[in-house]
Amino acid sequence: MMECKVEVVIPEECRKLDQNEEWIEIVIDGKAERVRLHDYGRFYEIPGFYDQFYQDLQCRSPQVVCEALKQQIHRWGENRNPLRVLDFGAGNGQVGERLSRELNCRKLVGLDIIPEARAAAMRDRPDIYDEYYVMDLANLSEISHKNLTQWNFNTLVTVAALGFGDIGAQAFANACNLMPDGAWVAFNIKDRFLSDTDQSGFSQTIEILMEDGFELLESRRYRHRFSLAGEPLHYHVIVGRKNGNSRKIKTN
Repeated sequence: MMECKVEVVIPEECRKLDQNEEWIEIVIDGKAERVRLHDYGRFYEIPGFYDQFYQDLQCRSPQVVCEALKQQIHRWGENRNPLRVLDFGAGNGQVGERLSRELNCRKLVGLDIIPEARAAAMRDRPDIYDEYYVMDLANLSEISHKNLTQWNFNTLVTVAALGFGDIGAQAFANACNLMPDGAWVAFNIKDRFLSDTDQSGFSQTIEILMEDGFELLESRRYRHRFSLAGEPLHYHVIVGRKNGNSRKIKTN
């Protein structure tokens, strides 16, 4: 992978913004460009930039979620059972690489909503995924559903992709309903989306999943990364097992 030299400028005004509004200025070959931190497509287009920038912000989520899943698998004595994993919101393959290295993955499939993510994964980590789909799970077509179910997944992993307009509650519910009973489910989500004041639909969705048989094995708060102002941003890591489809959430 050939990395592109990028100069990053963080204007003082950007240090006072909410996480979803954070932006930086990047300079490539003398040309300046303003980029939102949630404009993942632009980050992925620049070789090496996404990994380096979030490393600089000390993002811990790929490690935290994968380790939590691994610990629960070992706790239940299933570390020898091969996993067939859907990496939902796979991005450039950073999480998939860790899953492939640390867990017993027989099949590993990536899925993201933007084509730039797939292009980056194929460029940076071409040997990680058995397949990588670009599709919107909030509007799952019959053929897309067939393509996904053929893999017989038994594990769903979603890291740093829920909320903020990236992956919505409906898409997450649809992904959970692709999993069979007993499947492992590991994800993280910002603490605000679990609060009583949540307007994204995630708090209600997760509550319904619990009511419909999701077996919660681990839930804890941790620092996801630092903001541009140097303040800690906290998420929850959640690991459990699915037992029954959600009856109350409309899914495709």
